[in-house]
Amino acid sequence: MGSFVFITGASSGFGEACAEIFASQGYNLVLVARRKDRLIELSKRLERNYDIEAIINELDVRDEMAVSKVVHNLSDRVKSQLQILINNAGLAAGRASIESGLTSDWNQMIDTNLKGLLYVSQQIIPIFKKNGFGHIFNISSIAGKEVYSNGNVYCATKHAVDSLSKAMRLELVEFGIKVTNIAPGAAETEFSLVRFKGNQINADSVYDGYNPLQAIDIAETIYFAATRPKHVTLNDIVIMPTDQANSTVFHKK
Repeated sequence: MGSFVFITGASSGFGEACAEIFASQGYNLVLVARRKDRLIELSKRLERNYDIEAIINELDVRDEMAVSKVVHNLSDRVKSQLQILINNAGLAAGRASIESGLTSDWNQMIDTNLKGLLYVSQQIIPIFKKNGFGHIFNISSIAGKEVYSNGNVYCATKHAVDSLSKAMRLELVEFGIKVTNIAPGAAETEFSLVRFKGNQINADSVYDGYNPLQAIDIAETIYFAATRPKHVTLNDIVIMPTDQANSTVFHKK
């Protein structure tokens, strides 16, 4: 096929699952994440299993200059075949009221979920414009549609992602560049483990009593949206477990 997909936060969760499904369909990959060891393992497996090309770069999307360097160093061939950007890198850090929240957690979420997405998009959009095509996927959350107790800053960053998706559509519609906002509900990935800072018991308890989404569910949805005809764009997709009604209401057995 020759087309390339650029995926941030590709070393686990939604990012890894997206890499797998696109590779399985013959797409080449540019994979970036902070954990290079995982990227190396993932890229070798995907290249071996699917006979595709996987370019990897260790990258923290919070580092504006590093983002610029990674994109700048892509070959002209890769840039000319770059078709899809999946802005997946993001996290929740802690869960507390505003008065008891840690400013270090706030900064980490704002710098990753919001500014990191902006840094990457700013570098990739000119490539899409030059190519005359492109599709941007921004991974938001049900927390970008609703607000729940003690999720204040995380919810704010994901509301910002939702707003940025709308802004991108306004700015890019004349260039034929698609923008899709993906808003998952509860999904069993490393998300809760990161939020609770490595406390496995607390992380596991989030998924007790119901069947949460899996990373592959999000990846399959993104692949479906990415492969619609040129005249069709799925702008905004909310994906929930059947046992979840909104950000706080679950049917637990």
